[in-house]
Amino acid sequence: MITIWPQYLNKNLTLKEGRKIAKEYAVADPSLSDIERAAKRLGLQYSVQKDVAYPGKWYEKSGRVLVEWEGTKLELLREVSGEIKNMRN
Repeated sequence: MITIWPQYLNKNLTLKEGRKIAKEYAVADPSLSDIERAAKRLGLQYSVQKDVAYPGKWYEKSGRVLVEWEGTKLELLREVSGEIKNMRN
């Protein structure tokens, strides 16, 4: 299982604030539902945990998505982010 926090994909955050991918791949302010819809469209097995907080922002319950994935975390983040971009166009 690979965890995807919305912060990982947010191009408005710095790497220090939690972004895990390059800004060119990232999207602006991804929501938990954006990530969930992208995972569904990519045909991934996933589960959503809404009432958990990203450790760097423990006071803000942003939620996370747990995804079954065989490749690397970076590959998964790029795939999900790319799908969110496709959905927004």
